[in-house]
Amino acid sequence: MSNVAIVTGGTRGIGAAISKGLKDAGYTVAATYAGNTQAAEAFKAETGIHVYKWDVSDPEACAEGVGKVVSDLGAVEVLVNNAGITRDGWFHKMDYESWSAVIRTNLDSMFTMTRPVIEGMRERGHGRIINISSINGQKGQLGQANYSAAKAGVIGFTKALAQENARKGITVNAICPGYIDTDMVAAVPEKVLEGIISGIPVGRLGKAEEIAAAVRYLASNEAGFMTGAVMSINGGQYYANG
Repeated sequence: MSNVAIVTGGTRGIGAAISKGLKDAGYTVAATYAGNTQAAEAFKAETGIHVYKWDVSDPEACAEGVGKVVSDLGAVEVLVNNAGITRDGWFHKMDYESWSAVIRTNLDSMFTMTRPVIEGMRERGHGRIINISSINGQKGQLGQANYSAAKAGVIGFTKALAQENARKGITVNAICPGYIDTDMVAAVPEKVLEGIISGIPVGRLGKAEEIAAAVRYLASNEAGFMTGAVMSINGGQYYANG
């Protein structure tokens, strides 16, 4: 059985922690990135993790990229769909490109990245697909109609794909992080951040390594009976429907 894992958006933030966590667990990791080659090369030099550049919203680039990973490293056993972007703004002022860019990167990538690996997983009778959604895909968020819609779609995709592939030895699960201490969150104005933290019962932001630990579990053989699940890792931020 192969031990190759692809982590999209795997060179920064939560993705970087996931890539390092899977490497520590014995996987050969391919971390994808979209634009910041300097940061990706620095990550590669620091960790020894393989990095590949392609746009996860582009089906042809994904098929070609996955083929390159398979050629270089071997068949893909684990896929972590982590890549995502934000284009925040009130919906009544949002333009179509801000909507579409988020849907393409955050939701269409579920198809463009998973389709090139799913048949091989089915043929081998084993695979792990782990999709990173968000608390805002569960509860919605002001100024994030595009992001919330995409991340909610990730949950539906996860549940459907899990049912289709359960008898083929493939598990499909989603993780919904709450507010995690990454560069993106650190850029939030201090007063806004204080308000966010005050709403988290544990009284702090999450750590990227805490999300990575959950990914490591879902990728393991011990998680073979867990599929179609949505793990909320949010410090106790519960909400009306969740």
